[in-house]
Amino acid sequence: MKLKEFDYKLPVELIAQEPISKRTSSRLLVLDGNSGHYQDKKFIDLIDILRPSDLIIFNDTKVIKARLYGSKETGGRVELLVERVVSNHLVRCQIKFSGNLSVGSKLILSSNEIATIIERHDGIFFLSFDCNAYLFIDKFGSIPLPPYIKRKPHKEDAIRYQTVYARNQGAIAAPTAGLHFTKEYLSLLAENGIEYDFLTLHVGAGTFSPIRSENILEHKLHEERVIISDNLCKKIIETKNNNGRIIAIGTTCLRALESALASGYVKGFDNKTNLFIYPGYKFKIVDAMLTNFHLPKSSLLLLVSAFAGKENILSAYKYAIQKKYRFFSYGDAMFITLKNS
Repeated sequence: MKLKEFDYKLPVELIAQEPISKRTSSRLLVLDGNSGHYQDKKFIDLIDILRPSDLIIFNDTKVIKARLYGSKETGGRVELLVERVVSNHLVRCQIKFSGNLSVGSKLILSSNEIATIIERHDGIFFLSFDCNAYLFIDKFGSIPLPPYIKRKPHKEDAIRYQTVYARNQGAIAAPTAGLHFTKEYLSLLAENGIEYDFLTLHVGAGTFSPIRSENILEHKLHEERVIISDNLCKKIIETKNNNGRIIAIGTTCLRALESALASGYVKGFDNKTNLFIYPGYKFKIVDAMLTNFHLPKSSLLLLVSAFAGKENILSAYKYAIQKKYRFFSYGDAMFITLKNS
């Protein structure tokens, strides 16, 4: 398989730059992975597609204010993208800068707080903060909007680029399929007898990393932390035994669930994953998924192509472009069922 097989042309005006007025007002393209048939719906119609026997699983990670600005001691500007707060004073991050940065260099951040580079591995830096890193990032950081949103973050993004059920801090990008849900819609699921639960995958910078090799098998994903409870695993097993469907809300949720089966059976999981899913992968847990539209030649486009078939996905994307669906993080959604092998 070559990367060029997973390309498509997207008019720039279809890349959503702002969230829609109401979370649940998005459009929904429904794709049958077996037949390749797709149909136009609204997100609010999802409740009619779901069944009482289904188990819906969300990723409850919370986006941190991961983008920081400052300067070198010599005066040059720097921009930090925090990947992970390792401890109260230790942060792993990427840094945009001009000139040189080396171990021992000090960065001057907001309120003249100092962060010192103590390690550097390729493009990853480890910084020692003089202050509490968690508190500093929460006070002075900004929401790290994806690079295809061509504007600076504003106050609304702090709310809208976050799911309503986010609770475990650690992501630098939102699990965007979940952005369509409101607390009221979650209540509607419960009222209709549809069970749901949560896992955690802290979305890292790798979600935006392009595939640089034409041979997709040479691509490696960055590791991300996954936490799945024993109780959720019991629910998954019960749902499968009762012929119910496991429905993942988002690609991160799907990767987390499939990663939990690395040992051969479903069990509690608290570990890192770099699972790269591309066509040919045999899905073991997930039967259907809700997801947004993904970038050309991206690892996420390969994942949904593995799930529903490359031809089915590219045909649906072509149709979505013709019908002017909104693409990417603040865009519309797809509900996709698994293509049987």
